[in-house]
Amino acid sequence: MSAQVHPAPYDSERAAELSELLGHVNACWDNERRSLSRQLHDSMGSSLTALTMHLGLLTQKLPPDPALLERATQMKNLLHNIIETNRQMQHRLWNDKLEFLGVRVALGELVTQFGEQYGLAASCSLPEDEPRCPRSHNVVLLRALEEGLRNIVSHAQASKVHVVVDDNDDEIMLTVKDDGVGLAVQTDVIGADSAKHGLRVLRERALYLGGTLALSSDGGGAILTVILPKPAP
Repeated sequence: MSAQVHPAPYDSERAAELSELLGHVNACWDNERRSLSRQLHDSMGSSLTALTMHLGLLTQKLPPDPALLERATQMKNLLHNIIETNRQMQHRLWNDKLEFLGVRVALGELVTQFGEQYGLAASCSLPEDEPRCPRSHNVVLLRALEEGLRNIVSHAQASKVHVVVDDNDDEIMLTVKDDGVGLAVQTDVIGADSAKHGLRVLRERALYLGGTLALSSDGGGAILTVILPKPAP
């Protein structure tokens, strides 16, 4: 009988290498998304705006033919739809408010827009001052909130959501709580459920920054918590 070969244990050094690789990949992906968003804004956005202006000038020169004017109106509406789609694509790739207005505004507006879009009672409690965190921390907080809100829409059957950001000298914490159906499983729900790949990736991003991401339930809904330590000055 041949000897049974067992796989080598998954040691801490290998885990650290994979964690660092994932962190590097995510940073590169963030930079690529940011670059694509700006290209859409600077190139396509400018071109579409110019086309709208040219169409308006041409429409003024058209003869008073109802068929031509109707066609011009259709073209104008189509351009407006393309401009709006382009704007939405830019926003999904990269939220410029994160850089130009700060993570506090970006998180607050995301919660407000979420409540208006889905008709939920969405509220948030944010620090009075802009948190002093690296961009990598702010990106993880924003992505975690986006993913948490998506999961609420898809699974929670909630009517209320409350978001809290606690900022202190050593760490920053994001909490997303809903009043939905809660979780069917209480142990390691992120790792056990393949449908939560978005949260699994975000958990690894939090770990790469020295933090944690957890999904739990208190019997009256789900609670997503992200804690990120601040780097030393």
